[in-house]
Parts: sequence; structure tokens; C-alpha cells
Amino acid sequence: MRKSIYDLLKGKFLINEDAFNNWKFIIFLSLLALIMISSAHSADRKVHKIAKMNNEVKELRSEFVDTRSKLMKVRMESRVVSQAGKRGLKPSTNPPHKIVITEETE
Repeated sequence: MRKSIYDLLKGKFLINEDAFNNWKFIIFLSLLALIMISSAHSADRKVHKIAKMNNEVKELRSEFVDTRSKLMKVRMESRVVSQAGKRGLKPSTNPPHKIVITEETE
């Protein structure tokens, strides 16, 4: 038992007669490790990108709500009347009349 552990630590399994099979297995494990590491990095990049986009969506949504509330204040009738009054316009006191056009057939 002690000799096998000592041989393992010395690396004799890499230089004996069956070393070719051991090397194939070690290379295979190394390639799997590289694929796993690159996959993990790719997943992390995607998670960071998603988090960044979520923050951007929140900012844009708050900007939209703010702009919509400003628009509602600007569209209020009292605000429109005051802005038009500054330019010399006043609301009409007469109600509007409906214009009806009838076609004459010959």
C-alpha cells in the first residue's frame, strides 16, 4: 500500500508501459475542465448583462412615468388656457356650430 502511494506521488503511472492510456485520460479530463470553465465564464457574463439591462429598464420606466406625469400637467385645460392667455387668446364664449355639407345630385 505504502509503495503504491509512493509510486503515485512520484508519477510512475505516467512513465510505465500503460502510460499512453493514462495520458489519454488526463488530456480528456483537462479538456473537460477547460470546457466547464469557459461555460461558467459565459454564464457569468450573461448574468451580468441581464442585470445591467434590468437596471436600464427600471431607469427608462421611471423616466417614462415622470414624462407622462409632466405631459398630463401640461395638457390640463387650466394650464392651456393660461398659456393661451399669455399670447392674447381667450376661450370662446359661443358654443361651436356643426357644419353640414349636403351633396347635390344632378
